[in-house]
Amino acid sequence: MQAVRSATHPSAAGHAVRALLFDTFGTVVDWRAGIVREVAPFLSRHGISGRAEDFADGWRERYQPAMQRVRAGERSFVRLDVIHRENLEDLLVAWGAEPGELPAGELDDLTRAWHRLDPWPDAIEGLRRLRERFVVAPLSNGNIALLTNMAKRAGLPWDCILGAEVVRAYKPDPRAYLDTAEVLGLAPSECMMVAAHNDDLAAAASVGLRTAFVRRPTEHGPTQATDLEPTGAWDHVVSDFVELAASLR
Repeated sequence: MQAVRSATHPSAAGHAVRALLFDTFGTVVDWRAGIVREVAPFLSRHGISGRAEDFADGWRERYQPAMQRVRAGERSFVRLDVIHRENLEDLLVAWGAEPGELPAGELDDLTRAWHRLDPWPDAIEGLRRLRERFVVAPLSNGNIALLTNMAKRAGLPWDCILGAEVVRAYKPDPRAYLDTAEVLGLAPSECMMVAAHNDDLAAAASVGLRTAFVRRPTEHGPTQATDLEPTGAWDHVVSDFVELAASLR
């Protein structure tokens, strides 16, 4: 990991921002297009009727409720890969399929579709520019293997892999943000959360992180109705990572 260096962007507490922490699904990578791409042939191959877009949306809709069981203490922490596999099987049942009758290897491979998502067009160039002055790392609910495989495939230039599995807490649990800052040896105000989701930024800001909202108006497809604009007084509001790099000069 590169040395943690100060930058000339003081926070309200007087600390310079030294690390940029990125939500990943939807902010760095286009999860919906990637999941649709891999779901479509799977549904066709097994004669499961329905649109791949609807299947992808249904899989994603199970994401937060499943993690909430961990946040609420109803179950011990498990990796997101485990949650994705459980949600896939639950979704297949809802679509009239029987997971036990499908090849386990295919279900394993489809679960790993979340490891093979493509970055938004600006992501790699923007991260490279930002990495010249800041530590850049994911602060994602994704697990270490998932985020590492994604970065290797897509060429995401992270300095290190951080997130839920490192701190054993899923966002927006305050520990996800505070313990990540602590892992880096930084105060919360020395870290900036970068996300396309207002609720993520609100949670980060509530425990002292700086914030940057990135517009991703097609994360949920062409009819997206959420997170089109900032809903809080975030420190930066930009259209992409390249613009963020310019605003932090």
